[in-house]
Amino acid sequence: MALLLTEADVKSLLTMPLAMEAVETSFRRLADGSAVSHSRQRLRMAGKGYLHYMAAADSAGGYMGLKIYTVSPSGARFLVPLFGATTGDMVALIEANYLGQVRTGAASGVATHVLAREDASIAGIVGTGLQARTQLEAVALARKLEGVRAYSRDVGKREQFAKEMTQRLGLPVAAVSSAEEAVCGLDIVITSTTSTKPVVEGRWLAPGTHVNAIGVNFAEKREIDSEAVRRCDVIAADSLEQSKLEAGDLIQAFAEDASRWASVREIADIVTGRIPGRTNRDQITMFKSNGIAIEDIVVAGKIYEMARERGMGREVPMWEGER
Repeated sequence: MALLLTEADVKSLLTMPLAMEAVETSFRRLADGSAVSHSRQRLRMAGKGYLHYMAAADSAGGYMGLKIYTVSPSGARFLVPLFGATTGDMVALIEANYLGQVRTGAASGVATHVLAREDASIAGIVGTGLQARTQLEAVALARKLEGVRAYSRDVGKREQFAKEMTQRLGLPVAAVSSAEEAVCGLDIVITSTTSTKPVVEGRWLAPGTHVNAIGVNFAEKREIDSEAVRRCDVIAADSLEQSKLEAGDLIQAFAEDASRWASVREIADIVTGRIPGRTNRDQITMFKSNGIAIEDIVVAGKIYEMARERGMGREVPMWEGER
C-alpha cells in the first residue's frame, strides 16, 4: 500500500524550517557519499509541452525515488513517487507542486547561511512569482533582514507581492521601479525569473554581495550577465554536473573558456566544511540553484514520515496481486 498525499496534505505538514533542515541534510549526504542524485532529463512533448524527470537515492534516510513533472501551456504538474530503499516498495505518491517551491527556497536559505556575510540585512529580489515567496521566506530565516526591495515588470504584481510579503515576514518589503534599484548596493540578491536574457548586470553588484540565482535551468536562458559571473569570487552550485547541462548563467558566461568550470564548487562541500565558502566580507558570492532530485527525496521522506505519524493521507493498493 502506498500513501497518497495531496497538495493540501503537503501544505499542512511542510514548513520552511523543516525544509531547510532536510535540504541541508541532503547536501551533507551527497558529500559523505550516502546519497546520489541524477541530473534532470527532459522529453519534448507535442506542441509546447515537456516531461521532466530526475532521480535520487538516500541510503542513510532509507528512501529513493524521483520527481516527475509536466510543463505545458496549461501549467505545471509535479509528482514524487517515493520508494523504500531496501524493499523497493512504493511507500508514497506525493503531489509536489508546493514541495518543489519550498525545497527550492530552502536550498537558497542554506546557501545564504554559508555564503552571505553574517551581517547581511538588506535583500533584493528580481521576479515576484510563486518561487519568489519561498525564496524570501528562506533567506529571512538564514539572515536577520531589516528590509527587502522587490522588482518585476508588472507594477500591480510587484506591489501585491510587497504587501503580501511585508505581512508574512514582518519586515518592510518595498516594490521598486527597476531591477537596478532591486540590486544596487544590497547585501543579498535573488533572481527568480523565467527570463531568456540577463536581468541583473555585474556592474550593479556591490562588494560583499551574495547572489542566489534560481530562476532558469535551460542552457539558452540566463538571469545574470557574464560580468556578474566574472565578478563572483565564489560560485557554488547544487550540482556541477547538472549545471553543465542547464545552468545558462554559467554555460553562456564560460562559453569561451571551459577551464572556468574548475572554479565552480558544490554547495555540499561548503556546507560540510570540506572547502571554504566566503573568506572575507568583500567577496561577491553566488549560489547557482538548478534544483536537484536529492532535495526532493529527502524532503519527501520527512513529509511521508510525518503523515504516517499523524494518520494523514489515503492508502492506495499497489501490486497487491503479485505478493
